[in-house]
Amino acid sequence: MTQVFFYNPEFEPEAKITYSVITARYRGKWLFVRHHDRLTWEIAAGHIERGETPYVAACRELMEETGALKFSIDCMATYSVDRDGNVDYGRLYLAEVYELGPVPDAAEIAETKLFDHLPENLTYPDIQPVLFRKCME
Repeated sequence: MTQVFFYNPEFEPEAKITYSVITARYRGKWLFVRHHDRLTWEIAAGHIERGETPYVAACRELMEETGALKFSIDCMATYSVDRDGNVDYGRLYLAEVYELGPVPDAAEIAETKLFDHLPENLTYPDIQPVLFRKCME
């Protein structure tokens, strides 16, 4: 069973925060990405690299995966995902994208698409809807 828990944006868990997830809007629609190896849609996200803060990772991943050139980004929450006792932590961001260019990480991302709502065909259907709803609050 998978459970998602939310904490204040400034919360620093004892375990390392390993993911930054960025729910993004562009021209009033939600921006999702599709990985080359999958047929499902995802919220832009990625691992925090050594020496990066979650915020810097969020900005980098948003640019790499969506082609965002100009944007504002705010931290909505720190979150944890508990999968049968295995707990990982991440930071959830909400971005407003003002300008898009080509996707620089074309080796990973096959396409981006704008949606009016959360798509049904999600890569992580037990986690992404919970994160998306948190940004909608």
